[in-house]
Amino acid sequence: MSNQKRVAVMDLGTNTFHLLIGEKLGDSFLEVARETVAVKLGEGGINRGIIIPAAFERGLIAMQNFKRLIDDTGVVELKAIATSALRNATNGQDFIATVRQQTGIVIDVITGEQEATYIYQGIDASGVLTEDNALIVDIGGGSVEFIIANCDEVLWKQSFEIGAARLMDRFHKTDPIPVTAIKELTTFLNGKLGDLFVAAAKYKPSILVGSSGAFESFAEVVELKKERSFDIKQVKTYEFDIDELLGLIELLIKSNHKLRASMKGIIPVRVDMIVTASLLTIYIMQKIGIADVKMSTWSLKEGAMVNLLSHS
Repeated sequence: MSNQKRVAVMDLGTNTFHLLIGEKLGDSFLEVARETVAVKLGEGGINRGIIIPAAFERGLIAMQNFKRLIDDTGVVELKAIATSALRNATNGQDFIATVRQQTGIVIDVITGEQEATYIYQGIDASGVLTEDNALIVDIGGGSVEFIIANCDEVLWKQSFEIGAARLMDRFHKTDPIPVTAIKELTTFLNGKLGDLFVAAAKYKPSILVGSSGAFESFAEVVELKKERSFDIKQVKTYEFDIDELLGLIELLIKSNHKLRASMKGIIPVRVDMIVTASLLTIYIMQKIGIADVKMSTWSLKEGAMVNLLSHS
């Protein structure tokens, strides 16, 4: 074990709980361990503002396992961040209190604005940004963060409670998703995203940078379809061939659950949610007129890690 201080970040999202353990390495960090658990905290209650008992229990078990891992690896400082599901659930504070009681872990519920800041720090640290203005899109289960930025600065950022789990719960009730539901979803997004379009008209982003999540699945499916060896864990950034991406998005939107579940590269928690994530992605590309798409596997947790180590 090195003599560097070992720290951990927990990103407690609507679909997935992530644990990242690292040590300082120059301006970045050396990854020691990483765990991802498909907790599905928002399942069954996301648009009613509650965490249902089964999801509550899955979340507690994941936190107990994370606690064991940070103890076993000698972590001396921890930042546990909760986002949309815990931010909005009426029993979110009950979950936070129970976790503290059972594990001693103190969860910090952050605002959508703070979430966007960490996402930018993670994306920037990945090296994917240039001097050109980019629209960063982070599609979570509960919220979506939009950030217009370049490698030097953030020009605009906003969080919207239109995550893939919320959209799926509201619009994807039959499978494949019907055209009428797609039209309803489009009308819904038109009504929600006015601020984004004003900002895009002002700052004119020329590239879309997808932040982990569904964009990782898009990249994996595209690459594995070509029968290439592709390990997303070894990838920090990725540039899409636009025709391949659009072809995949069209396929996913028309697909049924069985087809999606059989596709290499889509993890189980994302098999259904990837439909609304695909619809949101193509909607943004068409509405803003962006045909250059990249992906960064570094996002909120990596941004929080860089932030934590820079202050230690």
